[in-house]
Amino acid sequence: MRPHLVLAGAVATLLLAAALWLFQPWRLFTSNTVDEPEPIAAAPATATPTTRPTPPDGTPSSDTRSSEPASSSSPSSRRSGSPSTRPSPTATRPSTPERRDRVLARGKFEDAEHATSGRVLIKELADGRRVLRLVDLDTSDGPDLHVWITDRPRGGSWGSYDDGRYVRLGPLKANRGNQNCEIPADAKLAGLTSVVIWCDRFDVAFGTAPVDL
Repeated sequence: MRPHLVLAGAVATLLLAAALWLFQPWRLFTSNTVDEPEPIAAAPATATPTTRPTPPDGTPSSDTRSSEPASSSSPSSRRSGSPSTRPSPTATRPSTPERRDRVLARGKFEDAEHATSGRVLIKELADGRRVLRLVDLDTSDGPDLHVWITDRPRGGSWGSYDDGRYVRLGPLKANRGNQNCEIPADAKLAGLTSVVIWCDRFDVAFGTAPVDL
């Protein structure tokens, strides 16, 4: 076999291997499913009641009050039978309203480069954490998929969602099912308008959902 034919065959094999790694066409026929529970707020820490230590000899501490009733302070009070002191009214403290989970935004997915369906919910939990939840998601099992919140309108050009401001929430865990993405505490959500299933490898959106933040 001629050397140039051997070289051409080696180059073609390398190109084919690179194309398979890049495009991963078998993902058109594969799927992954995850089913994470609804996020809940962390339980607040409970205060531990404090107790006074008992002296080693077993005698009560010096500030322990006698359980016997105090005698009246003057003869006149004893004669009249009236108590020597008046009980002070108990001060009432205003109750602090209990924090609850609240929904910041919600929306439905629509197709972009690939058919995509499902719902998105952005919640602020009672403990202050913010979570984006994907519900009944169904999209293509593409390579290098991530979840973004962006300031681009949903339904725009597939490659336009990295042109403006966006918040990365990490890799997509599966292309089907229910999953939670925690939003960074320092992320500014005001002005963001869409949730995007974004393919980092090809810089295109697989699906988008409108949100109003």
